[in-house]
Amino acid sequence: MSESTTAAIDDRALKAKHRAMWALGDYPSVATEVIPTLGPILVSACEVGAGDRVLDVAAGSGNAAIPAALTGATVVATDLTPELFEMGRRDAAAAGATLTWQEADAEALPFDDASFDVVLSCVGVMFAPHHQAAADELVRITRPGGRIGLLSWTPEGFIGRMFATMKPYAPPPPPGAQPPPLWGDEQHVRSLLGDRVTDVQAHKEKLRVECFGSGEEFRDFFKAAYGPTIAVYRAIADEPDRVAALDRDLAELGRSFDQGGGAMEWEYLLLTARRAG
Repeated sequence: MSESTTAAIDDRALKAKHRAMWALGDYPSVATEVIPTLGPILVSACEVGAGDRVLDVAAGSGNAAIPAALTGATVVATDLTPELFEMGRRDAAAAGATLTWQEADAEALPFDDASFDVVLSCVGVMFAPHHQAAADELVRITRPGGRIGLLSWTPEGFIGRMFATMKPYAPPPPPGAQPPPLWGDEQHVRSLLGDRVTDVQAHKEKLRVECFGSGEEFRDFFKAAYGPTIAVYRAIADEPDRVAALDRDLAELGRSFDQGGGAMEWEYLLLTARRAG
């Protein structure tokens, strides 16, 4: 078997694992109960409007795609995990939004070059394992002069810290896979996009989260709803001491970010740019 064939098989296996991970639990509840404001923030930053052709990459259940469609734009929402679309379709119908849902790998999008006026991703493309491949696709499908908008958790912020907390308990990542929170580092994203974009605007913001009354409540919600957290717990399910240690570590993380009354602030990077040319 050739090296390229082996790599292709390994990649398919990795993507199948990612798809299954995000189908665990109830990610739509995270989108609607914990981070509902992030999608509209990104749509506004990208100045999406009527007549725009918009692609939401790694859209999940449509946190950004639905508000984009409500502006009158023509929107395609893609994700590696189509199981998330069922709730997205219901939410879109309830909001009166019309859009297209399509299964797609962020690292190999099934669209022609320069197909969209706006390409965006709200805490989505950051989880594609090969950052450069995903960034190349974002640029490729954006028309010259079109907008690219990315909202990503930072390494130093709460979700970045959560992944760092879970890392010692998780299986080692496959060769070549990069940590998702790197997309929350401005210089990393600038290096991925390179001179293919202009007018880069990037700044860090904080999302105020007030839906957890304690560190334990945050931990238990993510244990039940968030695919990556569920996957880590499954990996150590036969090791009760490690499960107990991770329980303690995640609860402590939640407490360390508590600003009083259960309120927390989760940092993210908001980056917009235009495709050069």
